[in-house]
Amino acid sequence: MWSIMNKGTNKHISLILNAVLSGIMIGVGGSVYLLCENKIAGSFLFSFGLFTIVQRGFALYTGKVGYIPENSPVYIIETLITLIGNIAGTALTAIMLQNTRFSQAIHEKAEICMAAKTSDSIASQIILGAFCGILMYLAVDNAKESRKNNSDMLFVFGICIPVMIFIICGFNHSIADAFYMFSAGTFPKDIERR
Repeated sequence: MWSIMNKGTNKHISLILNAVLSGIMIGVGGSVYLLCENKIAGSFLFSFGLFTIVQRGFALYTGKVGYIPENSPVYIIETLITLIGNIAGTALTAIMLQNTRFSQAIHEKAEICMAAKTSDSIASQIILGAFCGILMYLAVDNAKESRKNNSDMLFVFGICIPVMIFIICGFNHSIADAFYMFSAGTFPKDIERR
């Protein structure tokens, strides 16, 4: 399945499919984090989403956006397509999980998470998003460096540690937050009313 999406399909269709798959993987990571009672274990398990995305060559907005300055203007369009696909993947994951026995637990934890995020000031949200962006850039760049150096340890820990830091600190990850938003049923119109 992975090779079909990467080799035999149109570049844009492949990008969209890989972006949706990334959104699904972040949704899976978000679910395990919400369902896990231990915050440290949950943050470590969340990193499986990014680990899989990097390992499989999927497209994640937060992994691509840091490379905009070193790419051509077409890369900005690819990054925006990736963002749309990621959001679609998180929405799909949230909808599927609403039809499982985990639905209520995920919904309740996502509501708590979104209440904290939506009651935050805009300045705080931007700062927390920037810190997450730095960590995500480093996680993806660590993976690239580990491949150059043929280091499996750096690959695993270079991805896991930045993810654990952003999760434990509560930094704003746009794609994870999209999953929490869909799971909680908290949308921009609801945020404006607060």
